[in-house]
Amino acid sequence: MLRVGLTGGLGSGKSTIAQYLRELGAEVSESDDVGRALMEPGQPVYNEILRVFGPGVADADGRLNRARLAQLAFSGGRLDELNGLVHPAVVEAQRRWMNEVFARNPAAVAVVVSALIFEVERDARNRGDLDSILSDWRRRIDRVVVVTAPDEAKIGRYVDRLGVFGAGRAAAEADARARLAHQVPDAVKAARADYVVENAGDKEALRAQVAELWERLKAESNKLLQDASLE
Repeated sequence: MLRVGLTGGLGSGKSTIAQYLRELGAEVSESDDVGRALMEPGQPVYNEILRVFGPGVADADGRLNRARLAQLAFSGGRLDELNGLVHPAVVEAQRRWMNEVFARNPAAVAVVVSALIFEVERDARNRGDLDSILSDWRRRIDRVVVVTAPDEAKIGRYVDRLGVFGAGRAAAEADARARLAHQVPDAVKAARADYVVENAGDKEALRAQVAELWERLKAESNKLLQDASLE
């Protein structure tokens, strides 16, 4: 069994790589999907967000207005508050998911896709939280894969994914730059990574990198399982 964190800045291509790994046989959990589920009405995280940020962040139907919440977080200087509510719950949910995966298949490679593996660690330490699982990613992840790409390419992919044009595109680009400014730079992440995947935009080259990565991850998972069986 092997716990893998797949990370990179917004627009780096994490979801594409995650899909390639899924096709090759990996079990994959997307942190964005987990976070969205935890922020649905009735969930403890949802209740905490309303308590901290006020009922104005919810629409008439009770669901969170994510654009309004993002504006408060990024423009209002309250990103750490929001992350402090969401990140611990996401990490705990994915810990339980990994346990379920390995109970079904002890040789599995379980991949957690998250843009913020290093940022969760940084923010926990900045809060003075030095002892929890959040303050050291290696306590919950065996290997980290970092996806790198030029910032301008990331911004372009992010905006293209939103499907906005004209004046809306300029605003989306500004939003992307603000989000990137809160993230740890690629060079810092790559220096601490176990594996680095470069996504320059060539899909065939990217797929070839992922295929090679998958073989290495499988081999490591099998070795860890074999070592555990000998203990």
